[in-house]
Amino acid sequence: MSYTEEMSSSDSLLDHVDARTNLAGTNKMEILLFNLGSDEKFGINVFKVKEVSHAGKITRTPNMPGGVDGIVSLRGHVMPVLNLGRFMGIQPSEPHQTMMVAEYNNHILGFLVKEVDRIIRVDWDKVRPTEGMLSDKGALITAITNLEDGSLVSILDVEQILSDAFGEAIVGNVEKVESGHELCVFFADDSMVARRKIAETLDKMGVKHIQANNGQEAWDRLRTMADAAHHGGQAMRDQMQVILTDAEMPAMDGYVLTQNIKNDRRFDGIPVVMHSSLSSDANRAMGKRVGVDYYVPKFDSMVLSSVLRPLLT
Repeated sequence: MSYTEEMSSSDSLLDHVDARTNLAGTNKMEILLFNLGSDEKFGINVFKVKEVSHAGKITRTPNMPGGVDGIVSLRGHVMPVLNLGRFMGIQPSEPHQTMMVAEYNNHILGFLVKEVDRIIRVDWDKVRPTEGMLSDKGALITAITNLEDGSLVSILDVEQILSDAFGEAIVGNVEKVESGHELCVFFADDSMVARRKIAETLDKMGVKHIQANNGQEAWDRLRTMADAAHHGGQAMRDQMQVILTDAEMPAMDGYVLTQNIKNDRRFDGIPVVMHSSLSSDANRAMGKRVGVDYYVPKFDSMVLSSVLRPLLT
């Protein structure tokens, strides 16, 4: 059965929670492949997609952001519809009518595409980050991977796309953390938008921070810091108070990163907070399975600060 056929009956991805929860700690992800009318292949994390359907009637409304075709009503949800091809500068030969319904930060929205293909399962260490690569659409692609036939798949940076379309989340009036000593949070996220907002929130809290661009970079840096602390006779708990990680990242995902941290006694006493746009119960279950201490959906600076505050005082 094709993915389109599987989802045409409006089955929720949550019907398949058990199988996908078992991916936790395996450093694997499932990608829904789709195309936008060009020769390029694109992908999105399956966990971001609730269903695939026909777009139906799209109603245009005044003052719509660029790339947004309008709004559509689907089973009681009124959602904006983003024309991905047009947004990414791809001019389709005919209007796209296939809609991927995505849940992002507890919001529902539709992505118009030409057609969906299938689900593939890949190792995160085969997914390569694209930061620093130059292309006209490079800023909207967070990573790339290869299919078995060698063809390239570009994985969308949903956070960057939504930030460009609807504007970035506003960091609220976060209060400073009162402490008698210097505080530090280590965080890892592959999205430039997310890293910028996390850093802004921590700056307003008066908390020092160290960042990494993906899970593998984070683990390499954490091990180097732990080695140095050990040789200096210091505890890592005195150098950082919280580790904050995204769930899906190239090279190593947040689940494997958490598993590595929890299996290394040098990080005892340092809570791991998962900060992810994947807000379903399935993702929380995956995090709990590998030892995540707290889970925070992206991106609300007040919620993030309220979770971090008691861990820093």
